[in-house]
This record gives sequence, C-alpha cells and structure tokens, in this order.
Amino acid sequence: MTVQHPGARPTLEAVAAHAGVSRATASRVVNGGAGVRPPLVDKVRRAVEELGYVPNHAARTLVTRRTGAVAVIIPEPEIRIFSDPFFSQQIRGISRELTAHDTQLVLLLVEGPGDYDRIARYLAGGHVDGALAFSLHTDDPLPAIARRTGMPTVYGGRPGWVTAPGERPVPYVDADNRGGARQAVRHLLSLGRTRIAHIAGPRDQTSATDRLDGFHDVLPGADPELVEEGAFTAGSGTRAMARLLERRPDLDAVFAANDLMASGALRVLREHGRRVPEDVALVGFDDMRGVAETTDPPLTTVRQDIEGMGRLMARLLLRGLAEGAADAPTPVITETALVRRASA
Repeated sequence: MTVQHPGARPTLEAVAAHAGVSRATASRVVNGGAGVRPPLVDKVRRAVEELGYVPNHAARTLVTRRTGAVAVIIPEPEIRIFSDPFFSQQIRGISRELTAHDTQLVLLLVEGPGDYDRIARYLAGGHVDGALAFSLHTDDPLPAIARRTGMPTVYGGRPGWVTAPGERPVPYVDADNRGGARQAVRHLLSLGRTRIAHIAGPRDQTSATDRLDGFHDVLPGADPELVEEGAFTAGSGTRAMARLLERRPDLDAVFAANDLMASGALRVLREHGRRVPEDVALVGFDDMRGVAETTDPPLTTVRQDIEGMGRLMARLLLRGLAEGAADAPTPVITETALVRRASA
C-alpha cells in the first residue's frame, strides 16, 4: 500500500489505494478512459475529491495524447481586436464553452505576415488539440497551415476559398448575412425610402460580400454611386458616409454592414445637418449592445448572436475531437433578426 506523507501532493497511487482499485483503473477514470464499471468510477472520483488529487498535466498528455487546450487565432491587428466589441463577444462565447469542458483557451494574434510561421510551428508542435479561427480574409494562409499541420480547425465565417476535389467540407459557424441584409433593406423600403445607400465591409471577407449580395437581392438596379466600401471600423464608416453624401446628397437611407460603421455614418450625417431618421433612416448590422443602444438615436440593426456563435464554434470543435476525423462536424448557419430602434 502506498504511504502518503503529510503535506505531500496526492499521487495517483494514493488515489488507487484509497479507492481500493488498481492504479490502471484509477488512471482510466482520471483520464476519461472507458471500460470501468460505474461503481468503481464512483469510488475513484470520491477518492480524488477526498484526497484533493490534481492530475499531472504532462503525464496525462502522454496517456491521452491530448493537451486540454485549444488555440483561438484572429488574423487582425491587435488594436482592432481589443477595441472592436465583436471580438470580445465572440471570444467570451468560446471561452465559456471551453471552460465548461475543462479546456484551456490559448489566444494567438496575427500582427503581420511574419507571425504565420510562428503560428505554424506552434500548431505543428502539438501544444493544442485543435484551433478556432475567425475574421479570415480570402488570401489568408491559415487554412493551408491547418491542413498542412493536420490541426482540427473550425472557422468563424463562411470560408472564401475553394475546397479541392475530394476534400471534406470545412466546418464553420456563420450568421445568415445575406438574409439579414435583405431584412434591413426591405425594412427601409417599407418606410418609403427610395434612395438607399450601402456602406459595405471589406470585399475580401465573406460576411461583407454576403451582406452586399443581400443588398443587391432587394435592390438589383441600385445606383453604384450609392455603394461605398468601409473596413468594419467606425472611422471607415465616417469616411464612407462623407463620400456618399458628396456623390449623392439626395440619399434618404443607409444600410451599414456593421454597427461600428453605422455609428461613424451617424456622426457625419449629424455634422451635415441631416436628421436621423427624419431625413435619413439608418440601419446597422450585429446588434452590439455597447454600440447600437448608446448611439443617439439608438440604432436599428440586424442582430446576430455573436457570443452564441463563439460557443457553437467551440462546441463543434470539441465534438469533432471526441468523435474523431471520420465524423467531422458540418457547417452551421445561425438566424438573424431585425431589431427596430429609433434610427429607422
């Protein structure tokens, strides 16, 4: 029988002795293995709790071939990640789901092209079990890195790259961006607006192109002068709105592809003496409460469940890791809904 000295850290041998089982049985229970009868599982778990046993992470990794960690990769400048509430909401959803499954989150930021080599080495080094990546651009090397390293990966947003023949579909979570954009434009039309402008997001991101497509679905003959591109930031919304007013001072509505750009557009409209919604109705996209509810007037917007999508991404990855590569998770598209406030 193993003797446990006072003050010493409890060992797996001590847990096994306390539960009256073999070390192998205790190891299988602690490491989540199968094939142990429920009464013995209960005995081992009680012993773990009573002794205060904490598994040795390195030893557990050798047994399970799992690190208990997941990488979250965001290929955006650090200043944007920590200033845009979209990212904090998505990370919060991911973190809550991983925490519920006793899995650690490792945040990997991409400031420039040189960071991709570092990330590739990290993923290939076996430091994490899988990866979650979102806010990708069409030329981003991350998907190729994930394939090359064999890293199970779930993406946030519809992939913008073409899957090779015979290759399995890429698992991802996205909102119904195109349908949400159609809701926004139809709402503006229902208010009697006839000269509706669109501040689009960057064309190298599928969420932006899907929302632009939704705009054109409802207004197929829209004047090209009523479309201006932004970068999903408040400053880009300010600049885009100024250009639109310069070209088309008669516009009477604006659909911005996210709330931050809508907040920038609202500032410019006020500076130009345009009343919202009397002169110009304004609709955003996201329903980021810290933005949409605090503008003056509060912002009508299309809601997507940002935190919920983060949780879904983590859930898909964890399910895929549990079930194995043969049962890769399928993509999920979440619903959007128009939230009416005073700006439209």
